[in-house]
Amino acid sequence: MKAFIYSGGEIFSQYITEKPEADDIVIAADSGYNNAKKMGVMPDILIGDFDSLKEKPTDVGEIIELPAEKDVTDTQYATELAVKRGAKEIYIICGTGGRFDHAFSNMCMLEGLYKKGIRCVIVSGQNRIRYIKDTGIIIIRDKNYKYFSVLAADEKVKGVSIEGGKYPLEKATLTREHQFAVSNEIEKNAALITVKKGGIYIIESRDMT
Repeated sequence: MKAFIYSGGEIFSQYITEKPEADDIVIAADSGYNNAKKMGVMPDILIGDFDSLKEKPTDVGEIIELPAEKDVTDTQYATELAVKRGAKEIYIICGTGGRFDHAFSNMCMLEGLYKKGIRCVIVSGQNRIRYIKDTGIIIIRDKNYKYFSVLAADEKVKGVSIEGGKYPLEKATLTREHQFAVSNEIEKNAALITVKKGGIYIIESRDMT
């Protein structure tokens, strides 16, 4: 089962193609309710401390109110809830628009979910973010995201290769202090990105001009 989590912040809905289907679970985290409605999506569940969504809507079947002072963000709680309810694949819609501390926290969540065998993607319409470790992934060329970058999530990442990119790599070593695999482009239909040892973030981006 897939879960779609809509968080608060700025989204560019015209560039977001990932949308829930009938059997998917849809969760709005606080003001993410507004982003869901902006995209024509009705949440099944609304959670949050309602610091940014001032009035509770009446058209959501399940509402979970959280305390203002807590150990996790609304989006983190929503992600944990999705896992408990059986989600094996999660899309966080928005997740990077707004406060950087929340955006970075969401990126770090990708690592924990990956260890549990759960695929998670963060999508805002300006960025699409994935995490992999000790494996490879094929990135399909998408007109909405001109660039892609490969960033080391660990202190040192070994055996990083990029095939099908404008700037290929072969068994390169990336470090957190020297992130040089930035602003690449897919030349044809897809790019193959592999890493032998370590975790990497793969970020597809568009210039918002």
